[in-house]
Amino acid sequence: MALKVELKPHERIIIGNCVITNTDQRARLLIDGEKIPILREKDILTPETADTPAKLIYLAVQLMYISPDPQVDHGTYFNLMRELVTVAPTTWPLIENINTNILNGELYHALKEAKKLVAYEKTLLDSARDKQDDAIAEERRSA
Repeated sequence: MALKVELKPHERIIIGNCVITNTDQRARLLIDGEKIPILREKDILTPETADTPAKLIYLAVQLMYISPDPQVDHGTYFNLMRELVTVAPTTWPLIENINTNILNGELYHALKEAKKLVAYEKTLLDSARDKQDDAIAEERRSA
Protein backbone atom coordinates (compact mmCIF):
# COMPACT_ATOMS: atom_id res chain seq x y z
CA MET A 1 0.00 0.00 0.00
CA ALA A 2 1.32 3.42 -0.98
CA LEU A 3 1.84 6.23 1.53
CA LYS A 4 0.29 9.60 0.73
CA VAL A 5 2.26 12.59 2.03
CA GLU A 6 1.29 16.21 1.62
CA LEU A 7 4.12 18.71 2.05
CA LYS A 8 3.72 22.34 3.01
CA PRO A 9 5.71 24.96 1.08
CA HIS A 10 9.45 24.61 1.84
CA GLU A 11 8.85 21.59 4.09
CA ARG A 12 11.55 18.94 4.12
CA ILE A 13 11.18 15.18 4.24
CA ILE A 14 13.71 12.37 4.44
CA ILE A 15 13.04 9.43 2.15
CA GLY A 16 15.67 6.73 2.42
CA ASN A 17 18.95 8.59 2.75
CA CYS A 18 17.80 11.62 0.72
CA VAL A 19 16.53 14.94 2.03
CA ILE A 20 13.81 16.36 -0.19
CA THR A 21 12.79 20.02 0.12
CA ASN A 22 9.47 21.13 -1.28
CA THR A 23 9.23 24.26 -3.43
CA ASP A 24 7.05 27.25 -2.61
CA GLN A 25 3.75 25.42 -3.22
CA ARG A 26 2.00 22.55 -1.48
CA ALA A 27 2.85 19.18 -2.96
CA ARG A 28 1.31 15.75 -2.66
CA LEU A 29 3.52 12.67 -2.95
CA LEU A 30 2.51 9.07 -3.35
CA ILE A 31 5.34 6.86 -2.06
CA ASP A 32 5.26 3.19 -2.95
CA GLY A 33 7.86 0.82 -1.58
CA GLU A 34 8.67 -1.44 1.31
CA LYS A 35 10.77 -0.69 4.39
CA ILE A 36 11.87 2.73 3.13
CA PRO A 37 12.60 5.11 6.01
CA ILE A 38 10.47 8.24 5.75
CA LEU A 39 10.62 11.16 8.19
CA ARG A 40 8.71 14.42 7.95
CA GLU A 41 10.48 17.61 8.99
CA LYS A 42 8.45 17.88 12.22
CA ASP A 43 9.84 14.49 13.31
CA ILE A 44 13.49 15.20 12.45
CA LEU A 45 15.95 16.16 15.19
CA THR A 46 19.38 17.55 14.45
CA PRO A 47 22.43 17.42 16.72
CA GLU A 48 21.81 21.11 17.45
CA THR A 49 18.21 20.55 18.58
CA ALA A 50 18.96 17.39 20.57
CA ASP A 51 19.63 19.32 23.78
CA THR A 52 18.35 16.92 26.44
CA PRO A 53 19.14 13.26 27.26
CA ALA A 54 15.84 11.99 25.84
CA LYS A 55 16.30 14.03 22.65
CA LEU A 56 19.79 12.55 22.25
CA ILE A 57 18.23 9.09 22.53
CA TYR A 58 15.62 10.09 19.93
CA LEU A 59 18.42 11.30 17.64
CA ALA A 60 20.31 8.00 18.04
CA VAL A 61 17.15 6.03 17.18
CA GLN A 62 16.49 8.37 14.25
CA LEU A 63 20.00 7.72 12.92
CA MET A 64 19.42 3.96 13.25
CA TYR A 65 16.11 4.30 11.41
CA ILE A 66 17.54 6.10 8.38
CA SER A 67 20.85 4.21 8.28
CA PRO A 68 21.53 1.32 5.92
CA ASP A 69 23.42 -0.27 8.85
CA PRO A 70 21.50 0.54 12.05
CA GLN A 71 23.90 -1.39 14.29
CA VAL A 72 26.52 1.34 13.81
CA ASP A 73 24.54 3.55 16.23
CA HIS A 74 23.58 0.83 18.75
CA GLY A 75 26.52 1.57 21.05
CA THR A 76 25.72 5.28 21.22
CA TYR A 77 22.05 4.53 21.89
CA PHE A 78 22.70 1.99 24.64
CA ASN A 79 25.22 4.29 26.39
CA LEU A 80 22.73 7.18 26.34
CA MET A 81 19.96 4.88 27.53
CA ARG A 82 22.00 3.64 30.51
CA GLU A 83 22.86 7.21 31.53
CA LEU A 84 19.23 8.33 31.40
CA VAL A 85 17.90 5.36 33.36
CA THR A 86 20.57 5.97 36.01
CA VAL A 87 19.48 9.57 36.63
CA ALA A 88 15.76 9.06 35.91
CA PRO A 89 14.72 5.48 36.75
CA THR A 90 11.05 6.24 36.02
CA THR A 91 11.95 6.35 32.32
CA TRP A 92 12.64 2.60 32.32
CA PRO A 93 9.22 1.44 30.98
CA LEU A 94 9.56 3.78 27.99
CA ILE A 95 13.19 2.75 27.43
CA GLU A 96 12.17 -0.90 27.60
CA ASN A 97 9.61 -0.34 24.81
CA ILE A 98 12.26 1.37 22.67
CA ASN A 99 14.73 -1.46 23.33
CA THR A 100 12.19 -4.12 22.37
CA ASN A 101 11.44 -2.39 19.09
CA ILE A 102 15.13 -1.91 18.29
CA LEU A 103 15.94 -5.54 19.04
CA ASN A 104 13.00 -6.65 16.85
CA GLY A 105 14.19 -4.44 13.99
CA GLU A 106 11.09 -2.22 14.25
CA LEU A 107 12.96 1.08 14.16
CA TYR A 108 10.00 3.23 13.13
CA HIS A 109 8.09 1.98 16.19
CA ALA A 110 11.19 2.58 18.33
CA LEU A 111 11.23 6.16 17.04
CA LYS A 112 7.58 6.62 18.02
CA GLU A 113 8.37 5.31 21.52
CA ALA A 114 11.37 7.65 21.71
CA LYS A 115 9.01 10.54 20.95
CA LYS A 116 6.96 9.48 24.01
CA LEU A 117 10.18 9.48 26.04
CA VAL A 118 10.92 13.07 24.97
CA ALA A 119 7.40 14.11 26.03
CA TYR A 120 7.79 12.33 29.39
CA GLU A 121 11.16 13.98 29.97
CA LYS A 122 9.53 17.37 29.32
CA THR A 123 6.94 16.69 32.04
CA LEU A 124 9.74 15.71 34.46
CA LEU A 125 11.73 18.85 33.66
CA ASP A 126 8.66 21.09 33.89
CA SER A 127 7.74 19.56 37.25
CA ALA A 128 11.28 20.07 38.59
CA ARG A 129 11.27 23.67 37.33
CA ASP A 130 7.89 24.32 39.03
CA LYS A 131 9.17 22.91 42.33
CA GLN A 132 12.29 25.06 42.09
CA ASP A 133 10.18 28.16 41.37
CA ASP A 134 7.93 27.36 44.34
CA ALA A 135 10.95 26.94 46.62
CA ILE A 136 12.39 30.27 45.49
CA ALA A 137 9.04 32.01 46.00
CA GLU A 138 8.70 30.47 49.48
CA GLU A 139 12.24 31.56 50.35
CA ARG A 140 11.47 35.14 49.30
CA ARG A 141 8.27 35.21 51.35
CA SER A 142 10.06 34.04 54.49
CA ALA A 143 12.94 36.49 54.07
